[in-house]
Amino acid sequence: MSTPGSTAAVVERKSGLLYWAQRVVEECEDASQDFAADPVHDLRVAIRRCRSMADGFLSVDPDPGWKQMKRMAKPLFASLGELRDVQVMMEWVSKLSYVDDPARPILLLELQLRETQLKAAAQQELGNFDRKQWLSLNVRLTERAKQVPLGGSVFQLLALERWNDARELHKTALRNRSGNAYHQLRIGIKRLRYTVENFLPSLHDQWSKDLRDLQDALGEVHDFDVLWTMLRIHHEVAPEVRAHWHTIIQAERNRRLTLYRERMVGRKTLWQKWHSALPVGPALRRAGLDKFGLWASFLDPHFERTTRVTGTALRLYEGLIENKVFRSDHTQLDLLEAAALTHEIGLSKRERGHRKRSFRMISKMMPPPGWSAEEMQAIATIARHHDGALSLVDDSVSGGIAANSRRSLLRLAGILRLAVALENATPATGLSAIVSRKDGVLILGLGELDTHIGPEGERLARAKYLLEAACGMPIKMESSSAAAMSRSKISRPVRKVNLKHQELPSGQS
Repeated sequence: MSTPGSTAAVVERKSGLLYWAQRVVEECEDASQDFAADPVHDLRVAIRRCRSMADGFLSVDPDPGWKQMKRMAKPLFASLGELRDVQVMMEWVSKLSYVDDPARPILLLELQLRETQLKAAAQQELGNFDRKQWLSLNVRLTERAKQVPLGGSVFQLLALERWNDARELHKTALRNRSGNAYHQLRIGIKRLRYTVENFLPSLHDQWSKDLRDLQDALGEVHDFDVLWTMLRIHHEVAPEVRAHWHTIIQAERNRRLTLYRERMVGRKTLWQKWHSALPVGPALRRAGLDKFGLWASFLDPHFERTTRVTGTALRLYEGLIENKVFRSDHTQLDLLEAAALTHEIGLSKRERGHRKRSFRMISKMMPPPGWSAEEMQAIATIARHHDGALSLVDDSVSGGIAANSRRSLLRLAGILRLAVALENATPATGLSAIVSRKDGVLILGLGELDTHIGPEGERLARAKYLLEAACGMPIKMESSSAAAMSRSKISRPVRKVNLKHQELPSGQS
């Protein structure tokens, strides 16, 4: 965790949500004087920073305040955007024309009239913007934002999502070369830039100039397209003047596109440089698990208990592997951990029906990079069956899962189901279960817990049935000494997802 005087703390203080929320209020005062170009630009930047942070936190935190914050600023942001576009056009007309250019006064007069109308609209939206409520909301959201540290693996994963989106837009733009495609590409690169700028300060130090240059170049391409559209349909501009402007605009436009292609097309480009600094392979899968855990920590009212269940489930899995009940499979282990971390998120609404609600919430979640839609369905199905009635053979529950995969799901659901029952039996401390095998029977050592009598024993007996059926052998639960239990090992410890993560080394686990 950052100390108050550390470099990380200074970066967070000067670039965090509350800093930019306060900047919005300050820039509102400056812009309200006459809505000149620079104050309008600065206010839009401050609002955009807050809105882009909200997008980032929404990927893991379902608090409705993030959407409320975006809605609050949207009318003002949109109004300022239209005004800013007109002011940018005025700047380009002045830069690209000569003093006696016949199109210059025609274009400037039209733009000035439009600017006057848009300033009046912006003034009205600024008056509607509740600055006191804005600050109050962002103070509350800042406290939630502290649970997701700058530079952590969850934000590296978000940057990779933005990279993937921008890369696809790049391919589309190179394919059809339309003005709209380049404009969408600029938006994709801008979203990547703001993600890195807001959440990954060390990468921003390395990437900021390139990202800004590319965003500016593509933004100017869009400006030239808008300016040419204005000239092309303007009936007061003579054809020969229009042709002159077309030559100038195309030359400027091509210069920006050349700059973009020089850096982004070929064998060694900035795409590769950026991607190499983001999680790949095992690190990518672990980052996905970090995201599942963090998401669940915001929703699950008993997440500390859930982390104990997760630890027990992983110990059971590895005990079964060590005793050759089935073969080790890292993908299966990932699915089990993800399901264990998220199995109680449905409790965020209410107790009754929470298992089905967890299933629906996980099913609707977009797969993180490195994870598939099929795996999300598998995680949802395993979580759905951590307790209650069984319906794994029901297509409405497991319809997205191949029939030959359902046996492995039964096994993982059985492990989670038993881990939940063990936690319920000893909620104060959890259990470190030892698995052994003798004469075709799996033996589960459970410390000093009396598994033979009472309600706990009956519940444990019922809970083990699914795992027995999936493994094809009976399970016997018995007490074991504390000394024996201390020998139980787990190669994958459960992380404390609510604490500050260490930044992942690039491309490593």
